[in-house]
Amino acid sequence: MQNLVIVESPTKARTLERFLGSDYKIIASMGHVRDLPKSEIGVDTEHEFEPKYIIPRDKRKRVNELKKEAGAAKILWLATDPDREGEAIAWHIAELLRNSEVTSNKKQVTKNIKRVVFHEITEEAIKEAFKHPRDLDLNLIDAQQARRVLDRLVGYKLSPLLWQKIKRGLSAGRVQSVALRLIVEKEKEVLAFKPVEYWSIEAELSKHLRGEHKVTSRSHLGGGDRFVATLIEKDGKKLEIKNKKDADKHVNNLEKAKYSVSKITKKEVKRYPAPPFTTSTLQQTAANRLGFTSKKTMMLAQNLYEQGFITYMRTDSVNLAVSAISAARDFIGKNFGNKYLPKEARVYKSKSKNAQEAHEAIRSTDVTLQGDSLRSYDGLNKDHIKLYDLIRMRFLACQMNEALLNQTSVDIKAGLYTLRATGSVIKFDGWLKLMDNGKLIPQQSSGQAIENEKEEENNKEKILPELAAGENLDLLQLLPDQHSTEPPPRYNEASLIKKLEELGIGRPSTYAPIISTIQERFYVERLERKFIPTSLGFSVNDFIVKYFPDIVDYQFTAAMENELDEVARGERKWRPAIKEFYTPFEKKIEETETVAEHVKLEVELAGKKCPDCGKELVVRTGRFGKFFACSGFPDCKHTEGMEQITDVKCPEDGGDIVVRRTKRGKTFYGCKNWPGCKFASWTKPKSTSVIASEAKQSSE
Repeated sequence: MQNLVIVESPTKARTLERFLGSDYKIIASMGHVRDLPKSEIGVDTEHEFEPKYIIPRDKRKRVNELKKEAGAAKILWLATDPDREGEAIAWHIAELLRNSEVTSNKKQVTKNIKRVVFHEITEEAIKEAFKHPRDLDLNLIDAQQARRVLDRLVGYKLSPLLWQKIKRGLSAGRVQSVALRLIVEKEKEVLAFKPVEYWSIEAELSKHLRGEHKVTSRSHLGGGDRFVATLIEKDGKKLEIKNKKDADKHVNNLEKAKYSVSKITKKEVKRYPAPPFTTSTLQQTAANRLGFTSKKTMMLAQNLYEQGFITYMRTDSVNLAVSAISAARDFIGKNFGNKYLPKEARVYKSKSKNAQEAHEAIRSTDVTLQGDSLRSYDGLNKDHIKLYDLIRMRFLACQMNEALLNQTSVDIKAGLYTLRATGSVIKFDGWLKLMDNGKLIPQQSSGQAIENEKEEENNKEKILPELAAGENLDLLQLLPDQHSTEPPPRYNEASLIKKLEELGIGRPSTYAPIISTIQERFYVERLERKFIPTSLGFSVNDFIVKYFPDIVDYQFTAAMENELDEVARGERKWRPAIKEFYTPFEKKIEETETVAEHVKLEVELAGKKCPDCGKELVVRTGRFGKFFACSGFPDCKHTEGMEQITDVKCPEDGGDIVVRRTKRGKTFYGCKNWPGCKFASWTKPKSTSVIASEAKQSSE
């Protein structure tokens, strides 16, 4: 065998097999082949932070297979992913296989090892990469090692302290703890918020009509000669209405007033398409549009990349290959017409200092391939198609002409009062064409390049009738409405990722596992897709903020991230950077072990008595979630599992179907009337939605 190609996954290997000839054998490493040990810190802090790498037990067989295959090959091609993690995997493989061939006289032969990098798995990209191999990038490898060592030092030093001072099973992390702090601080703002009453007054108006005409429902608003204006000023000053008494006074005055158009302002507004996706913006948009978690988004994107449908999904860059732009422009011209094409191709520049312009944004590899075409591919489901369509349409939109909107603002005088009506009409749809073309591109809200719901609302047409300055208007009805100021919105996945990126904390590729971790540790819960810290999350955050303020300081953490980027660019050595952090950190650990008191966790009552001893049951959090336990522990060891009631009825006796867990934490569905009814199923019943939660004694 002449050539052995090593990639991370079997799926990627199968895709490459379509493009490389029979001279190449392609095998998968199944991810990392070496790592730091789980049983110890694995970093020699006394000798330049030398990492102690081991071959994990579950990877030993795979490593032996790699060595065997490498021994028969003349050239090793390392085709792992084009980022720091992929470079590190390639380096670990090279270290293990470099001397894998043993000659008859027992002398080892150094392998000819080549590194190939590609950002999309297409025939053209693969062949180009193999024509231009390179050496391993030691700067990228050092940056990955630095991050791994840094995270290990923080986790393995700080987590045991949390066990000692709060409770066992807790964890802390350099970025994880900052994410938790953001959520906790936001919750404190919400809890401290005091709503303030205020009122708005709208007037439904029409062009002057003969006789009276009243409407009684908001469903009649808009269209024809009718429109709605909002009260904004009195005597030329902004009007704030604080209570019903004031609102009634203004309504009384407005009912007696005569209405006329005082000023009309018209302007043309351009709406530009958003740049193509980076990892971060893909995660944010998939969360907002599709309801996907960042973890799910990255899993689906990984599948699409490995099968060759999108470019590499871990990127900070909004750069696009010239060939990709050309293909998009050809498609747009042929399918929409040249009026949708800008004279010059749109070029986007990355804001991130460390974004490598040689890397590309996330885009579809074949702009002509529609999402429905993916249905025939193994392993791809409707969620893959939704995400693919989102990526493809964003890519197309970013190369289309801007939309043009005619915006009109009308000021209306009513005695001492001023009201304002605004409207907009799409003059030229431009990239918004993607929203309405159901044949070329499936019509989905996910296909819009608009970033959020508010912006989407701003792009909807609001048509005003033709009006002229000085024109008299008829009042149809006044619509006073009571409001309360809203607390600051809690973070959801999209807004948390956006905030972390704005602060320069972590890398977009690390956000998904971080968000998963803080939920798995029960530091936060999700309610209606919003993150709410638990009492445990409050306690852990407050402890770290008090004793390790640097660890959760936004500027400090961002500065550490910048130093890692400098290592990746070859501007800084990684060992001195780690030492600069670790020396004061280790001292703080030692001090806190002595001075910090044990944190008493807040107890959440279950609202029921223990059936064994009569004491109060309390809510506890264990390895597999929340459960009820007796407050008399350890004298009384009674526990009860928490069950979530669904809206599905048992097919055997009509009882409620509840969500339960086995002793090993696996979810299943059973009848609430157990043990009288034995129905149970591993499969989630259809039309299931959690509507309540209660407890039932567990006898598992």
